[in-house]
Amino acid sequence: MLWLCIAGLVPAVLAGKNFVKPPAKSAVNYPAHDFHRDEQVAIAADPYDNPDKAKIFSTNFAGSGLLPIFFVVTNDGDQPVSIANMRITLLTANHSKLTPIDTDDLYRRLSNPRMNTRPSPLPLPSKVKGAGKKEMDEVAASQFAARAVEPHTTQSGFMFFDVGGINSPLQGANIDVTGVTDAKGNELMYFEIPVDKYLNAPVNP
Repeated sequence: MLWLCIAGLVPAVLAGKNFVKPPAKSAVNYPAHDFHRDEQVAIAADPYDNPDKAKIFSTNFAGSGLLPIFFVVTNDGDQPVSIANMRITLLTANHSKLTPIDTDDLYRRLSNPRMNTRPSPLPLPSKVKGAGKKEMDEVAASQFAARAVEPHTTQSGFMFFDVGGINSPLQGANIDVTGVTDAKGNELMYFEIPVDKYLNAPVNP
């Protein structure tokens, strides 16, 4: 009977290690956000930049020089908005322009933490080696994947930035978001999210 009890516990233990994406609040409830009142659309950025927050992951992204940022897009308007062509740029205080790394480069970086995944004029091999299934599954489950935000709903997910070799990438940084369009295909004015609002926010007890 004992082995049956142990066998029954194994799936529960394994399930406990599966990634669970944090529930998203409305974007205006995050310290670092930009709200377009006319279009009733808000975008927030919530960096997972410390060990306490990063413990939701089993993958050590920080150890590979990667910074996960939780992006939240809330549409409080009466028409859908498209984020299929949304472009995000993290502008650091030292004028580095960082964009989210794509999935293949993310897997490569996890398998080779010293690898530079920033844009290069030289073509990179397309074969991805080294990243295990566990890491790949966690990336797939956590990444921002929405293409649109329906009226009165919120979409969320993580994007990952290569911050290896950059000291204090968040202090004094801004995140610019472009490419968000309304139901008629008109692009909304760009969103600008000051990251210092996150860094200077009171810590919840």
